[in-house]
Amino acid sequence: MKSYLKTEEEYRQVMERIETYLTKATASGGFQSLSDLEKDDLRRLSLLAEIYEDGVPFMPIRQPENLPDMIALKMYERKLKQKDLAALLGVSAARLSEILSGKRKVSLDFAKRLHRELGIDPAFILETA
Repeated sequence: MKSYLKTEEEYRQVMERIETYLTKATASGGFQSLSDLEKDDLRRLSLLAEIYEDGVPFMPIRQPENLPDMIALKMYERKLKQKDLAALLGVSAARLSEILSGKRKVSLDFAKRLHRELGIDPAFILETA
């Protein structure tokens, strides 16, 4: 029994076998229609595929090119709403909205808070503000 997949071709073959089991189960009304041997094989194949997928690097995320995009990324990463971020940074929601839309430049004090609260690199702030 294989303990890991080495190539994309092996992964593709495993996924084809998994698909066969899933198709059979779907057509027959559920996983209870699979034999115990098939269920065990499906479980083993699924684990092999999962281990292989965990080892495949993600596509690189496009890095923000300006400060509003960086702030938006940090909001997304922390699952913050705009009003929550405004409170965290100690500014009004209206002021934060103006900064995010590019209508207002950041002050030195605000830049410090961006670094302290969101971990944005000071060099990036200086270059893009």
